[in-house]
Amino acid sequence: MSALDMQDVRKIYGSGDNEVVALDHATLTVGDDEMVALVGPSGSGKTTLLSIAGGLLSPTEGNVVVGPHHITDYSRKQLTGFRREFVGFVFQGANLVPFLTAKENLLVVADVAGKRGKDIEKRADLLLEELGLGHRTKNTPPQLSGGERQRVAIGRALMNEPELVLFDEPTSALDSKLGEQVMDLIRTEVKGRGTAAIVVTHDARMTHYADRVVEISDGRLAA
Repeated sequence: MSALDMQDVRKIYGSGDNEVVALDHATLTVGDDEMVALVGPSGSGKTTLLSIAGGLLSPTEGNVVVGPHHITDYSRKQLTGFRREFVGFVFQGANLVPFLTAKENLLVVADVAGKRGKDIEKRADLLLEELGLGHRTKNTPPQLSGGERQRVAIGRALMNEPELVLFDEPTSALDSKLGEQVMDLIRTEVKGRGTAAIVVTHDARMTHYADRVVEISDGRLAA
């Protein structure tokens, strides 16, 4: 079973003369423990593909399966539960809750999924320790560097042990050295857990961390 199977997916915004095709008959399969880099210019459809794979957007046409979950026809309520339990997201700006500590930013994700208790706290501590943030658990995002905030975001994405983790330009706000460190951490963490991942990036220097590079242009994936 693949972690992600997208078949002939289209995403259209508007209609008639105002119709914009953001994703055009995209077919992509990602293996259970595969890390794929998705590369393309701005406006090429990278984020749209990521959003559909993670259940943030529904396709206009086509089918999307994540593990055993046929999410194409899921209701909004079903998609909310699916995202909470089975997918991890890491966005460009980390998007951490600014008034919560690093550890609390991880725990709140588990809490929303109904997971609480000492074992959950231990998992948060272990993740932060693995990410080199064991000494920063009580610091809030404003007290962390850009690289540290992005590492907290990675920990948050992994907190509920998702089947698929989606990274949208995770190194865009970092310099080259920090970007390399973050990508190395991403690969170490997802490979160590046998988790599938798609990493959207515009930086070709980061693609060597992936098992495979997929190019997208004008909403179409390269054959």
